[in-house]
Parts: sequence; C-alpha cells; structure tokens
Amino acid sequence: MKTNITLLFAIITLSISSCIRDEVDAVVKNYTDEELAILQRSLDLPAEVNEYTLNLPRHLGGFPVFANNHQATLGRVIFYDKSLSANGQISCASCHQPEQAFADGDRFSQGVTTDRTDRNSLGLGSFPSFNGYYGFGGGSRMFWDERAGSVVEQSRQSLLNPVEMGLEHISDLADKVQQKDYYNVLFKKAFPNSAFLSKEDQVLTAIEAFVNSIGCFDTKYDRELMAGQNENANFNGFTSQENMGKNLFKIHCENCHNLGAGFSTVVTVANNGLDMEYDDPGVGGISGKTRDIGVFKVPMLRNVAVTAPYMHDGRFSTLEEVVEHYSTGVQNHHNLHQNLKVGNQVKHLNLNEEQKSALVAFLHTLTDRESLLHERYSDPFK
Repeated sequence: MKTNITLLFAIITLSISSCIRDEVDAVVKNYTDEELAILQRSLDLPAEVNEYTLNLPRHLGGFPVFANNHQATLGRVIFYDKSLSANGQISCASCHQPEQAFADGDRFSQGVTTDRTDRNSLGLGSFPSFNGYYGFGGGSRMFWDERAGSVVEQSRQSLLNPVEMGLEHISDLADKVQQKDYYNVLFKKAFPNSAFLSKEDQVLTAIEAFVNSIGCFDTKYDRELMAGQNENANFNGFTSQENMGKNLFKIHCENCHNLGAGFSTVVTVANNGLDMEYDDPGVGGISGKTRDIGVFKVPMLRNVAVTAPYMHDGRFSTLEEVVEHYSTGVQNHHNLHQNLKVGNQVKHLNLNEEQKSALVAFLHTLTDRESLLHERYSDPFK
C-alpha cells in the first residue's frame, strides 16, 4: 500500500512538473518552429524576444518605461534594413549607429544620393530614456529645428527625404516589407489585430517602438548617484579632476543641460552664439519668426563624448573645441539665449586650461556605450 501511495505521489509530482514546464515553454517560445526557421534564414533573432522595457534607477524616477517587445523587435529589423531605401544601400542605422550613441560620426550624413544632409545627425542614445524625453515625459519635438512632433512624424520625413532614404511615397515602404517572408512573421506578432492600422502606419509605429526603447543610464556619473552619492558634493568614485569638472558643469552648464530626473533639457531650444549671421535659420525656418533665427535644439548630453562632431552643422570636432566656444567664442547674436548673457553682453566663461580639461573629463563620465551595444539594439541581419 505504501508503495502504491509513493508511486501515485511520484506520478502527480511528475504531472505537475510537466505542466509547469509546459507553461514556461509557452511563455518563452514566441515563435513556432516554422516561424523561427523563416526568421533565422535572414535574421539573427532569438527564439525569445528581447526585453525592451527600461527600468529607470531611483535618481531618474525609479519606474519602468514599458515597451511592446514584438513591435520593438519589428522596428529594430526595419531600422537596420537597407533594402527599404530607394537604392537599397541606406538604412536608418546608416546615420544612427549604436556604437556612436546612434549618431554617425560624420559632419553631414551620406544618404541615397551623392549629396549630404544639411545638418549633423543627432544621437538617439543621448538620453536616459528616449521615450521619456520625446514621448510621455518631456514631449519635446524632434530634429534640430523641432519640425516633427513624434518619432512617427520624424521617421516619415526621413524616409521620404530625397537625400536620406529617398522613397517617393510611404506606401513604397509597405510594398517592400510585404515582399519579405520574415516580415510576414514579425508583423503578425507585432500587430495581431492588423485591421486597425494600415501597413504604412504599422511600419512607422514599429520604428517608434524601437527608437522609444533606447536609453542609457549606466554611466560613471549615474553609478555614483545609484550608490547614494550626494549630487551636490564631490563623488567618492570620481577623480579630483572629474569632481572639478562636475562642479563647473553645475555652475555654468546645467541651467540649459539637465542630467537629473527631468525628462527634457532645462532649455529646449536656444541660440548659443555660433555666428552673427546664419545661413541655416534653424527653428526660424519653420516658424518664420525673426526671434527664432539661429535657434536650434539643445541636446541631452549622455554619451556626448562619442557623438562628435558637435553642433547642428558639426563644426566642432572635439569636446575641447566645444568648451573653448563657451569659454571665449560665443558671439552676441540678437537671439542669443539669456543664459549666455549678462545684461546685454555675452557671458564668456573665460576658463583656464585646468578648468577646461576638468570640464571635458566630467563630460566623459556621461558615457554609457555598453548599454547601447546590447543585443536588443544591434544589427539583426546576418
């Protein structure tokens, strides 16, 4: 009798364990064997989709920034797919490369033609949370002249730009993706209720899901705050030079460039005295207002050390040149932002060599290249 009871218990235990394993398999197996075989003929995608939700540390709010993993996975593939451009040679990632914080290292970017873009490529990896800055949190506008209000709008303009991706109609993109068997699988997973969105809108929504998932906050600076260091005191893990630079940044720079829990820069657009006359009108070219001539987006600064060259026209090759501009080179343009003035005069920082080097050293503590080199942001094509 005891043997029978033991046997029965063993059978029940095995049954329960089997059910648990089946449930776990059901959770992690995102594709059928057939679907996975189709994907893996062209793509290096895992059987379990990558996690795209960001969990922000306490000093940046301490909450998750949720993402639709299937939509972000589809968006990642589209982001890297060169075949979707007019000449089959350019992708979104051509101008936004993860190893350079999703900038490209060129003063002006190469698109589908021999022409170059009019402005320097903005780094998409300059934020603790891209979605926090441009989406639910900050609601800032996109491009140097802020002409786009969302990733969808920005992506549409870039895809149709004759220099960048060169498509004549956004419907051309929908036609292209429907010719690929791996897209059939990815769209089915990302948009199971596809009747609610056109194929064009699905493409743009997927790009938005991927780009909105980009974020970096594992910098040397952030790690000090995560360890409980006082933001207004010297950091134990910083060198004396980095602490000097941090103090200089707090005095001279953070009144425009936010590094804390706020999800937008303190000043979103500004004229920073690059010139007295501007060939590129910036925001003024969109608004038509004189007060906006020479006004451009104020960028976030995480990963700034890997996004050279700098400014809307990429005129500065190094951070040293940028610091020198604010130290001695700011020009008194009639739209110069008030933070760069004392009364009606330019506020030059007039830093000495030690201070300049310290400020550059601090800016290097804002680098988090490792987060951006994670598999979920990488090129999925074999």
